[in-house]
Amino acid sequence: MTGLLAKMRSPLFWTILAGMASLFLFQGVPVRSGEATFPKAMDNVTVRQGESATLRCFVDNRVTRVAWLNRSSILYAGNDKWCLDPRVELIANTKTHYAIRINDVDVYDEGPYTCSVQTDNHPKTSRVHLIVQVPPKIVEISSEISINEGGNVSLTCIATGRPDPTITWRHISPKAVGFLSEDEYLEISGITREQSGEYECSASNDVATPVVRRVKVTVNYPPYISDAKNTGVPVGQKGILQCEASAVPSAEFQWYKDDKRLLEGQKGLKVENKAFFSRLTFFNVSEQDYGNYTCVAYNQLGNTNASIILYEETTAIQTPWKGPGAVHDGNNGGSRRAGCVWLLPFLLLHLLPKF
Repeated sequence: MTGLLAKMRSPLFWTILAGMASLFLFQGVPVRSGEATFPKAMDNVTVRQGESATLRCFVDNRVTRVAWLNRSSILYAGNDKWCLDPRVELIANTKTHYAIRINDVDVYDEGPYTCSVQTDNHPKTSRVHLIVQVPPKIVEISSEISINEGGNVSLTCIATGRPDPTITWRHISPKAVGFLSEDEYLEISGITREQSGEYECSASNDVATPVVRRVKVTVNYPPYISDAKNTGVPVGQKGILQCEASAVPSAEFQWYKDDKRLLEGQKGLKVENKAFFSRLTFFNVSEQDYGNYTCVAYNQLGNTNASIILYEETTAIQTPWKGPGAVHDGNNGGSRRAGCVWLLPFLLLHLLPKF
């Protein structure tokens, strides 16, 4: 407190106050780089949050007093520090420039800074604007969603940053093309099972790499049997009937022959149920096993069924047809040669009378 009172009694304090009065009472256009007048401040200074910002003011030998102000607060006057912020420090006070540095810059440091000088004639000022950029950060996003097919979905992604980040939504799917939304909100009306999966929110503002978060959307739908084929098996062989179904949640399966349900553990049968298919195995097919079977797939949203026939498959044995004059086997060549030799005398007797 004693030091502050001493500064207030100094002629420099009253000079700075006069400069501040002229600044607020006679506000003019800030001095731009390249003009013949002085002081000359830098162009706007842009830094990222957490970095250091250096503010420079270029002067000449006509200056008798100089100070840096932030709005109405004096930061430095000459070599004397007037602010209590430990992050602010003086780094240059020469005949040509006057500079301060603000360390670990935060968003509340953004705004106008004024370089005020006193000459033999009157006070002059120059202003520089400090811009603080902040990387994007997603602060709120929708939780995972489970919804029945045909329902409406609303996803939210809120992000902060300076400048304000651009938010985009896209569906992480091989069939998805481009962005679904360039807004904080993504609305899907009458959602289908093909639209289930992960949705990615991306926030970017060119200050740092984009940040992304994902939301899983599960679309529930009743079972749909996609594969159920009739099967032929010979008597005494192993036979398999298989029924495939897609559903969310996964389907449960049951097997029936006529109106009788088939259960695991029945003699000669095995029922194997997985998430997307059910398999009915006959270890030794008999005549009584042939017939029509029904596969039923169900979940809490509905059920469906398919008819599958197990029929007898017969294997026909085909024998090559051998007609007159057919060549049966290469190993009979010796017999054919013998037959030709036996016919030769008759051919000669037939031809001799003609000579």
